[in-house]
Amino acid sequence: MILLADDDSDDRLLVKDALAECGQTVNLVCVENGEQLVDYLFRRGNYAAPAAAPRPGLVLLDLNMPRKDGREALREIKAEPTLRRIPVVAFTTSRADTDVATLYDLGANSFVTKPVQFEQLVAVIKKINQYWFETVELPGARGVA
Repeated sequence: MILLADDDSDDRLLVKDALAECGQTVNLVCVENGEQLVDYLFRRGNYAAPAAAPRPGLVLLDLNMPRKDGREALREIKAEPTLRRIPVVAFTTSRADTDVATLYDLGANSFVTKPVQFEQLVAVIKKINQYWFETVELPGARGVA
């Protein structure tokens, strides 16, 4: 399951459509800001019940969101031992070297710039899915957390 944190409803829809377009069967769950992301992962508020917040295999994280931006959310996620193994991919329109460096310093596992064209988005989403769900070995992938 992919957990997408992005405040732009069009971007959320495009990622959903891109997953469908490239034939990926991975589930996509969306939150609209960094505060919701942290609540989801820490299972607080609307996400308190474990069934309401299954652990994602991957987080796609936008940087510039209201309430709590991606940098703040990433800092909290990677500081928590029970969450730090969840791969977090910064998925943003930014290409700034400072953003790239900052996100890696905070513990991001990858930094990917969102493509503008839908066909390119489909290709990127397919590569992300193949890498994180078909290529690498992740902790807990075989029932061991």
